[in-house]
Amino acid sequence: MVAKNKQSRSVSAIFEKIMPKLLLIIAVISILTTIGIVFTLLSETIEFFKIIPFFEFFTGTVLKPLGENAEFGVLPLLAGTIISSAIAMIVAIPIGLMTAIYLSEYASERVRRALKPILEVLAGIPTIVYGFFAFTFVTPLLRAIIPSLEPTNILSPGIVMGIMIIPMVASLSEDAMSSVPYSMREGALALGATKLEVTWRVIVPAAMSGIIASFVLGISRAIGETMIVTIASGSNKNFTFDVTQSMQTMTAYIVEVTGGDAPAGSTLYYSLYAVAMTLFVFTLIMNLIAQYISRRFREEY
Repeated sequence: MVAKNKQSRSVSAIFEKIMPKLLLIIAVISILTTIGIVFTLLSETIEFFKIIPFFEFFTGTVLKPLGENAEFGVLPLLAGTIISSAIAMIVAIPIGLMTAIYLSEYASERVRRALKPILEVLAGIPTIVYGFFAFTFVTPLLRAIIPSLEPTNILSPGIVMGIMIIPMVASLSEDAMSSVPYSMREGALALGATKLEVTWRVIVPAAMSGIIASFVLGISRAIGETMIVTIASGSNKNFTFDVTQSMQTMTAYIVEVTGGDAPAGSTLYYSLYAVAMTLFVFTLIMNLIAQYISRRFREEY
């Protein structure tokens, strides 16, 4: 037994020495991957701005990447991305927040155990399935209500993206509200507050940092969505704010260019990286805002 204990301790000691180094290697790999992505995007984007002026790219309202007189204005793509994300959050924020409030404050343990897996299944559906759902079901349904709606439009994918983001908003918000101590609930109830008053005047303000962070992360997820908008929003590069028209987002443009015949070294090829870099910066800003909100308004209990 003594010999066996010595052997097991020696094996444990070896693992104790190996694991920190293994974890360090994994962490370094993730950092180097991020650096490689940024370097690739930045180097090719610089080549693009040697051909197309920076000011012209970010202020141009016309995007005609093909043809003899090609124009590269990113505003149509920015408009499509922002509008689709705004529609998605209009759908996801109220439904996700109400779902989180119900799960955290009103649902019994049995109901919570039943609803949580359903939300997780909703989050696990492939986005291409959502895209076909938007194109074959939601769009015809909306066209019956809005006759002027085009077969491909920005409204339908925006709504479906909101449905896709609901589990993220609901789950993160519910976690934030569940972390509020029960003593705060009991104290408010002891003072004569109703269940609804406790929820809106005590629990939601106390969990506000986590709730807002879930909203910002949801926006970031909507900005980076690809397949839904590629299938259902069309490829018309219109600079408009009419949600019934076909528009293109930054991610859909990237799919279009990479799936077409863009010879390496051409302006069209470099525009792919310029748009991808713009999308990367947008997503990075959203994530930084979420982290700032979480740190700035976090409540310590």
